[in-house]
Amino acid sequence: MSLYSKIKRQLIGSSLPTSSHSTERLSNAAALAVLSSDALSSVAYATEEILTVLVLTGSSTLGLSLPIALAISLLLAIVTLSYRQTIRAYPTGGGAYTVASENLGLFPGLVAAASLLIDYVLTVTVSVAAGIAALISAFPLLQGFTVELCVISIFLLMLANLRGLRESGNLFMAPTYAFIICIFILLILGIYHQFTTLIPQTYPVIPVKEPLSLFLILRAFAAGCTAMTGVEAISNGVMAFKQPEWKNARMTML
Repeated sequence: MSLYSKIKRQLIGSSLPTSSHSTERLSNAAALAVLSSDALSSVAYATEEILTVLVLTGSSTLGLSLPIALAISLLLAIVTLSYRQTIRAYPTGGGAYTVASENLGLFPGLVAAASLLIDYVLTVTVSVAAGIAALISAFPLLQGFTVELCVISIFLLMLANLRGLRESGNLFMAPTYAFIICIFILLILGIYHQFTTLIPQTYPVIPVKEPLSLFLILRAFAAGCTAMTGVEAISNGVMAFKQPEWKNARMTML
């Protein structure tokens, strides 16, 4: 065995025969970790994107982030229910490309496919950049290694996915569920501090750079819709679930 083959086997494991496909399928818990990581990573910076727009209108309008977030949550719920119906209609997997091609024609299907490819590339780019930015904000000494940390993160994600569905599911479960738990802890602590008046009642005044307008509100809404990227991943990956595939996919979609 050559040195290259040895390194490859150590990094991504041995090749699997096609007959072992059924044994590599994911449980609902593992599938949620693998297929929802796209959407969860987008949630991590969606609120920041809303505030980045609203801050242009001064500190008095930052409170609009809550109704905008609620509107996005409602839209997300509608899209989720729509994809659950899609999974039922296409039990072997039906993403945007399949649905658009069969119902609207080849060209709309290709547009949907191209959009998804761009979305996947940008999701990795923006999510990794946002994650490293958060890491550097906690550890400023890493400021000089921003690019290197981003490249290493992408490389590790690539290796995890190349090792196969089951192994990547096991690898992603811990950080995914840790993130979900942290979100709930953050919400609980925020509500607790709100009712115990531990939150400061005065805030720095942010100067107004642009007047509040419907366009800016819609722009903030559009920016916050980054939270919706990756919702279609489960619909695309129905056949990665254990049997019955479409039922497990619909359950995980919730």
